[in-house]
Amino acid sequence: MLFNDKRKQMNPSTKDEIQGTVHEVKGKVKETAGKVTNNPNLQAEGNVEKNTGKVEKKVGQIEKVFEK
Repeated sequence: MLFNDKRKQMNPSTKDEIQGTVHEVKGKVKETAGKVTNNPNLQAEGNVEKNTGKVEKKVGQIEKVFEK
């Protein structure tokens, strides 16, 4: 059985949204780990990554509006 190699490419806006969500989740995990371990540096790093993810996700949503 042969598989069809013609896969539909994902829109850049969708990729931005997915990557934003991933960064947001990773940031939340780091932030929580920083709180639990009483590590302010890890907590701050997590907060930055979470906020970066939120921005990236919003950029993807805005790009979707302009694709139409």
